[in-house]
Amino acid sequence: MKYDGYEALKIDRDGSILTITIDRPEVKNAVNPQIHDEFSRIFYDVDRDPEVSVVVLTGSGEAFSAGGDIDWLVSLDGDLAATSASIENDRRIQNSLLDLEKPIIARVVGPAVGLGCSLALFCDFVYATPDARFADPHVAIGLVAGDGGAVIWPQLIGYARARKYLLTGDPIMGSEAAEIGLITEAVERERIDEVVDAMAQRIAKAATLAVKWTKSSINAGLKVTANAIIDRAAAYENLSMLTQDHRIAVDAFRARSKPEFIGR
Repeated sequence: MKYDGYEALKIDRDGSILTITIDRPEVKNAVNPQIHDEFSRIFYDVDRDPEVSVVVLTGSGEAFSAGGDIDWLVSLDGDLAATSASIENDRRIQNSLLDLEKPIIARVVGPAVGLGCSLALFCDFVYATPDARFADPHVAIGLVAGDGGAVIWPQLIGYARARKYLLTGDPIMGSEAAEIGLITEAVERERIDEVVDAMAQRIAKAATLAVKWTKSSINAGLKVTANAIIDRAAAYENLSMLTQDHRIAVDAFRARSKPEFIGR
């Protein structure tokens, strides 16, 4: 399998370990249309690659991903066709992550926000620095958490805690995220590469089929739950992208002010 068609995602191979790096460090790896499109394809390609047994997902520089690029959100405003296409890609990304039987390890330094947060939390192992910041702030910009947050947060930390973060958009730091089970482990910055590599090497040397099929069995129940949520959350996010509240939030973000929502 060749990955020549990927530009915004940097693909590196070390034996059977494939590292995918979100590569827009100048904007903290914010998701633009190109990254969004490439993520809608990459995990299907990895699934078909017989030489890969484990995946590491990370971001370049000192960020995992700061979430959606604000200029992209502005360009989607009021465009039903464009918003629908974007939401469809979100669904592909979620489903491809759930269908991929090969284990994925997230290495999180800095912010993991919005879709970036969902991408990390859908991984099988999540190692983050204590000061890494996880957040799904969709509601803070007048949107529904339609790109995976409504699926994965309740499954990892329970509904009561998930509501606290999804209905407010508040962030949680890596150290606390590890304490409540949102992620696998918080690791100091100087050790995170060592810890991630050790787990990747361990999985790569394990019984490949046993690992794949165990992951598939674990994900079977999650996929049932996800199938009940993804379409509804995606549809509602699509509608919320057309609301006045979302437009108010985007304008306020660009003006560095606090949005004053009107409920429409």
